[in-house]
Parts: sequence; structure tokens; C-alpha cells
Amino acid sequence: MKRPNSRLLILFLLTATAASAWAQTPTLTIEADHPVGHVSPLHYGLMTEEISHSYDGGLYAELVRNRAFLDDPQKPVSWTVVQDGNSAATLTLDREQPLNASLPVSLRMEVASASRNSPAGVANAGYWGFPIKPGTRYRASFYARAASGFTGPVRLALQSEDGATTFAEAKVSRLTGEWREYTATLKTGDVNPTAQARLTLTVDRPGTVWLSLVSLFPPTWKNRANGLRPDLMQMLVDLKPGFLRFPGGNYLEGNTIATRFDWKKTLGPLTERPGHPGPWGYRSSDGMGLMEFLLWAEDMSAEPVLAVYAGYSLRGEYVKPGPDLQPYIQDALDEIEYVSGPATSTWGARRAKDGHPEPFPLQYVEVGNEDFFDRSGSYDGRFAQFYDAIKAKYPKLKVISTVGNEQPESKRVHSRQPDVLDEHYYRTADSFLRDSLRHYDAYERKGPEIFVGEWAAYEDIEPWNPRSRSLPPTPSMKAALGDAAWMAGMERNADRVTMQCYAPLLVNVNPGARQWRPNLIGYDALNVFGSPSYYAIQMFSGNHGDEVLKASLPGSTLHYSVTRDSRSGAITVKLVNALGTPQSLQVDLRGARRIRSTATETTLAALPTETNSIDQPTHIVPVTRKVRGIGAAFSQTVPPYSITVLRLDAR
Repeated sequence: MKRPNSRLLILFLLTATAASAWAQTPTLTIEADHPVGHVSPLHYGLMTEEISHSYDGGLYAELVRNRAFLDDPQKPVSWTVVQDGNSAATLTLDREQPLNASLPVSLRMEVASASRNSPAGVANAGYWGFPIKPGTRYRASFYARAASGFTGPVRLALQSEDGATTFAEAKVSRLTGEWREYTATLKTGDVNPTAQARLTLTVDRPGTVWLSLVSLFPPTWKNRANGLRPDLMQMLVDLKPGFLRFPGGNYLEGNTIATRFDWKKTLGPLTERPGHPGPWGYRSSDGMGLMEFLLWAEDMSAEPVLAVYAGYSLRGEYVKPGPDLQPYIQDALDEIEYVSGPATSTWGARRAKDGHPEPFPLQYVEVGNEDFFDRSGSYDGRFAQFYDAIKAKYPKLKVISTVGNEQPESKRVHSRQPDVLDEHYYRTADSFLRDSLRHYDAYERKGPEIFVGEWAAYEDIEPWNPRSRSLPPTPSMKAALGDAAWMAGMERNADRVTMQCYAPLLVNVNPGARQWRPNLIGYDALNVFGSPSYYAIQMFSGNHGDEVLKASLPGSTLHYSVTRDSRSGAITVKLVNALGTPQSLQVDLRGARRIRSTATETTLAALPTETNSIDQPTHIVPVTRKVRGIGAAFSQTVPPYSITVLRLDAR
């Protein structure tokens, strides 16, 4: 019997194996000429609130902590006396010599003895130090008055914590018995970067000086006065957000009605901003006021999503619907006018006075925050009253209810049809992975828009559980995979999910600075880093079209989304592999007249336990490469524990 040709046999076996593999490999079918939904330009955005020192000690660039001496009624926290064996001074909070009614406390610095070689005065510890960088100008300002016979000078200095090294200094003089503002510039030379530093204000002779509103700013984003920290702003701009939801979360409500975000008290000069206690255990300076939020959004080319106080605060205080609520409704109407009204209107004129004559764009207004916590059952009535008043004056505005479909039916608004429902989801990564393929896919295609105003995956321990504080402040790759799967589900249903944003956004990683985890972006005085979830969001928000394409991927564990740019025809495919093995698929691209043979592939991959940190800020970052062999049908392998974005040039 003639033996078969071995080369032909091998070829036959290889062909059969390839055919079998092709038959078993899942196929992602994309219908390029069949859009099934619209992706709003506002789909990806940012949510912010004052938590974990997001503003003071974070994005807001002010470096002096407790600058107005209001953080504690008994003692000047963050301030210490500067003296040695040859000098002596005492510090006292003084309510008899206030700068004004808004800043009713000053710091009395009484120097009993001092000399040029042994000065005395005060030191501020900053927010876990001061960021000392080489060749940098810092803008200092403070208000002061002196007892009779003392005219200065006052020496300002950035020093090492022990005072042995001076990084920069300046002097001001001609103090008088009346309150005056003094300014100076402190410039560093060729110094090594450090945060182990303090700010001092000292004198070289006996005397008594009162201080108020002591401030120090480094260079800011766009060199704005009272501005934002540039490295953090760049991280946010790089996310390409369509909107900014502010003032955000619990910070809007406050623990009590009296400690809510009272926007009118955040306008104008810093001398007119008293600040207020925040709900997360520390006082807010209100340096980040309503105008600063609006400029922040504008500088990112993002639209504001304005949340207005709706008469409920966290400890259960609420305002009954009816006449009692009317002043708060008027306050909300005034706020909307400040944001979007013409400069000829009352509050539009005030905005113009504050430096921005042109109105800001405004499409969405949210009434309250997480009102499903209000046990009084008053939200339906409160929402209806706000809704009617807003629609009467601003019929084109879309009004958001803070009770969404994730809450029991009994808590939802029934007396009015909200334009948008705000839904919040904090879940384990495993839960997001299980739910993302069916959650919004199962929603009715009618009804209010969906705004997922807060969401984040965590690994195991709930964000509000105190045990979570023992974990790194930002999430691991495991959480990022859950986040990416959840985003794919929201994007795939962008005809319903108009807007969505991760929360919380920012965290100061110093011990004692945070109240929650996970958080998207971490920082200390000198450094900033993005978590794996940050890069997952950056990949998604920076790569999407304006149309959702009809697509299917049966028999696969991959999570996916496919969008198309209606102008260029470019198709973006997003794939999430949460398994520890590579996943192969075939891509069947139908309905495209022309497909370029090369594409751009961006991948984020790491073991689930890995993350980024202050010490390893770029341990996990996306990698981009060109791929070839693209056509109407091609194969794709998705690495283990990875997020992949594939951009196809098609027509």
C-alpha cells in the first residue's frame, strides 16, 4: 500500500485545525452602516466635590492652610510660633480686631523679644508641606495692622521645616495701625524639589502685629489669580471631559442647611468669603467658589452641569415644600441666571462684574443630590416645585432628578416627569463585570435620559468602610477592568445614558487626608499620578464616535462597544478582557465601502493586583501601536487582564 505524502498530510491537518479554530473563535459582527444610537458629546465627564482635600490642599492652588484662622474656634491650627532662646512670641486668636464681618477672626502675633539674628513670628505647615521647586515664583499676600510704634519689616520666607535652610524670601514694611494688604514675590533659585518646607512670617524687633488672610500661590493654570494647580489641571484636560458636574455630592447639601454650599457667599474677593464647614470633617475656604467652578469647566472646554441646593441636608434637616421652600427656589433661579443669564440681568451683571461678561453654556440643572437618603419623603414635592419654577423661566433647560432607577419605586419622583434621572453605582469590579452586559441593554428605550452621576468599581472593601483606608488610595487594575466593562455597557447604550462620570475624582494621598477610596487621581504637594482606572477612562473618553453601531459578540467573555464618527467614518472598537488568558476573536466588518489596512491599537494591561502610586506613577499606562492586516474580516487577540481600543479607518 502506498504511503501518503507526509507534507500533504501535515498541510491537511493544519488546515483542519485552522478551520476548527475559526469555527470556535467568537466573531464580533459590526454593521458599519447601521447606527442604533447617538453618543452625546457630553457622554464622558467629571464629577467633583470637596472630599479628601480635593480643593483645599488639592486642585485649588492656595498653599497656606487655615489662611483666615477660622478652621478652629479655639486655636490657630496649622500655625506655630517661631522663636528660639533669644526671641519670644505668643499667638492668639483675636475676635476684637477682625478684618471685616466676613473674616471675623485675626491672629494676634505679640513679639516680646527679637533681633536680626533671632527673629520671631509664625510658621504655617501648609497642606502636608509646601511644594518647593527650582526657579519658581510664589505670590504672597496678607493683611496686617500693627500696634502703635511698630512699622515692620515683616520677613516672609519659605524654609525647611527646621528653619535651617531658606529657599526664598522677601520683606514688606510700612505697617500701620489700619488694616492694609501687603504683597510680595518669593523666588527660588537652583534648589532640590521638596515638600518638607514651611512658610514663615517673622520680625526682628519687639512689637504686636495682627494678621488676616495670609496667602501663597505658586504658578497657576493659565496664570489665573486665585487659580488652579497646573499638573492636576493637565490630568483633567487630558480626559477630554464633555461636562463638569459641580459643586458635587454631599458638599452641595452640607451636614446642615446652614453649612450647605451657599453659592452667593463664594463670589467676589477672598476677603468676602467666610468659608464653611464641609461634610467630610474639615473646613472649606471657599476659594473654589461658583466662578472658579465655571472657569474650571471653561478651561477644559467642558459644559457645566449645575447642581442646586434643593432643601435637604445630610443630617436630616429639610425644607417643607410650599412657601418655606420658595426662598431656596429663588436662590436657584438666581444661580442659573448668574451662570447663563445676559449681562443685562441682575445676576448676569454680577457675573460680568466678577470678570466674565459672556454667559456660560448651560443645558442641565440637577435638583439636589442623592435625595433617596431623605426619609421625610418630601423630595417629590420639592422636586416638583423646583421643576415648575425652572421650566417657567428656562423652558429649554433639562432638569435632573437625583433619584434614579437603581432606587425603589417608592422613592422616585412621580408628580413630574424628570428630563433626566441621576443614578449612582459603587460596586465591586466583579459585579460590574457581571452586570455590564445586560444592565442598560435591558432598559426601556423610552423615558427620561440617564445620567450616571457617580460610579466606581472597588476590589473587595466598600468605599465607605473604614477598613478601606488601609488600602492604597487609588484603585488597582482589577477595578479598572470592572470600570472599563461598565463604561462599555454605558457607551453601548449611549442613546439612554446621555452622561456619566466616575467619582470621587481626586485624593490627597498624605496620611489623614482622605475619607474615601478608591479615587481616580492621587497627589501630594509635589507629585500627581493617574490610577489604572484613570487611564481606562482616558482611553474611552478620548476615543469614541458620535454614533453607536449595531454589533454583536456571541459566545465570548469579552466586553465590548463599537462607535463610529459620522463625519470621518472612523470606527472605534473597545474590548475588555478580565480573564488571565488571551482571548481571540474574528472581526466581521459589514457595510463599509472602504477599509484601510492599518489601524491604531491602544492597550492597557497588567496583573489585577498591580496599580500606580506616588513612587511609581506610570507603572501601568496605555501602549499604542500600529497594526496591519485590517480588512472586512480580520482576527484580533486581546491580551489577558487588558483594555484595548482599536481605531479603524473606514468609510
